Amino acid sequence: MKYITECKNTFFSKKILYCKTTLIYIKYIMFPKIMAVINVTPDSFSDGNGKLDLNEKISFAEQMINDGADIIDIGGETTKPYSKSTPANIELDRVLPVLKQIKNKYPNFPVSIDTRKVEVANECLKHNANIINDVSGLQYNPEIAEIVAKYNAKLVIMHSKGNPQNMQNNPFYKDVVEEVFNFLKEKISFAKSKGVEKIIGDIGIGFGKTLEHNLALLKNINRFSLLDVPMLLGISRKRFIGEITEIETPSDRDFATMIYHSLLLKEQSISIIRVHNVRLAMQMKKIYLSGI
Repeated sequence: MKYITECKNTFFSKKILYCKTTLIYIKYIMFPKIMAVINVTPDSFSDGNGKLDLNEKISFAEQMINDGADIIDIGGETTKPYSKSTPANIELDRVLPVLKQIKNKYPNFPVSIDTRKVEVANECLKHNANIINDVSGLQYNPEIAEIVAKYNAKLVIMHSKGNPQNMQNNPFYKDVVEEVFNFLKEKISFAKSKGVEKIIGDIGIGFGKTLEHNLALLKNINRFSLLDVPMLLGISRKRFIGEITEIETPSDRDFATMIYHSLLLKEQSISIIRVHNVRLAMQMKKIYLSGI
């Protein structure tokens, strides 16, 4: 027996197992698309790539692409706990030069913009961004849905409780899984009513959630497949991993991040993983697709 064909869809790689000319067994080996985090803010919680000059930022993005990223997610505003909002003009000054240069060199490569501001979304979509990743879940600027629909782009709707300045002030839920599910269901319906056709959900790990909330969501991740949209998971270097592993420095949490992702792969309910370390994610992918 051997693998003789590989096919791909929007989010997964699949290999089909044949024996000579007779199909005897089909094994779907699915691995999420890898979204690489490109923070161009000077105060990012995890890396601080905003301190690099433009050429260094472009080189960093190119390295992510060469390492195997399927999507790049550029963020010009830090949304870590207790951070203040960044004015739209400053956010655009950070994001647009990177977006333009990547699209100039890699016109067909999918680029996501991590923003909750309609002005930023509109300007970036004008310059050929493919995805708007709204960490406010259409709470900050609901008009983003109409802009995304206008450009026929993809929209990531993430759950968050409150805003970055107050979201970690004793967040409370009666049932975190059901409340996050119902929030996403409502916002997905709203986005569809505005004409958005390509929607991705995100449970929003770390955004207005305690360690217990985050773990409950991860343990029940399959519940969100009932939303009938692809799901993105962003756990890379998050605080809850540091709380569990006692690793204080975010950039030292990459191996722990991949261990979590490897444990969740068996659920096959995640379509995109958002990571800082693409090389490690690619190692995990190659091992997973080896068919063991």
